[in-house]
Amino acid sequence: MDQEPVIVTRELRKVYGKISVIDGLNLEVPRGSICGLLGRNGAGKTTLLKMFVGLTRPTSGEGRIFGLRIDRSAERIEIRQSAAFVSEDKMFPGTATVAEIIQFTRAFYPRWRSDLAEEYLRTFDLSLNTHAGKLSKGARCRLALLLAMARGADLLLLDEPTAGLDPAIAEQSLQALVSLAGQQEITVLFASHQIAEVEQIADRVCMIEKGRVVLNDSLDELKSSYRRVQFVFESKPPAAAFENAHEDGRTLSLLVKRNPDEVVARGTSMGAQSVDVAPVTLKDIFLEHMNGAGK
Repeated sequence: MDQEPVIVTRELRKVYGKISVIDGLNLEVPRGSICGLLGRNGAGKTTLLKMFVGLTRPTSGEGRIFGLRIDRSAERIEIRQSAAFVSEDKMFPGTATVAEIIQFTRAFYPRWRSDLAEEYLRTFDLSLNTHAGKLSKGARCRLALLLAMARGADLLLLDEPTAGLDPAIAEQSLQALVSLAGQQEITVLFASHQIAEVEQIADRVCMIEKGRVVLNDSLDELKSSYRRVQFVFESKPPAAAFENAHEDGRTLSLLVKRNPDEVVARGTSMGAQSVDVAPVTLKDIFLEHMNGAGK
């Protein structure tokens, strides 16, 4: 059964001058899902997240979170009470200590979880007496995640949440996020350049390119739908045998969405000497779509 969407956009646009950063974007994120937001630099990921929490306003179109309009001031305030945003820069006042930052943040959120804050202090190896100005980039990232995850939000909007973290701490952070999402039934939308991280924890994937959604589906559905089909011919493959196929010597390789048997039969009829059909990774699917070759 499909879950009720927490985030819904319809023809959402954000234009700066003559540049459309978000260009008619249509998106739904189901309640309780962990959705990875993928796209190359400049695709519009950060702008989209900022629009969801009112840091920038849409030029046109419609966006709703929990049924609340993101273009209405009063409703944006309600959204921010239930949605936690971790920005890419993750900056804090340099003279404030970690303890003071936590105390200040806690005062604004009645659902603050002190038990989780203490747990994440230990997990993320943060000292209460350290001044923010002395925190490394990775420590600032860990503190930002603590503040978001302990405030009792129903929706986490995370922009590159593990940027600057070493692999061990990044793994701890991801596992803490999955654990929280499972226990509290929250919804997570996180932008990342780390495709392996998205594949590790997301149950849903949204890919955007030039401000538009090019793919939005469950990870299981994506990985079960696509196959890599590779043909080896006795000599050079037939010219233009398959649209968007990659040719390497006597080999043709292409990504196929559903019905690989039809593609295999066609390649065999063209004289392929051998055929291999293999599962694909999320990286394979991402690269194919970014190259405009997804089927």
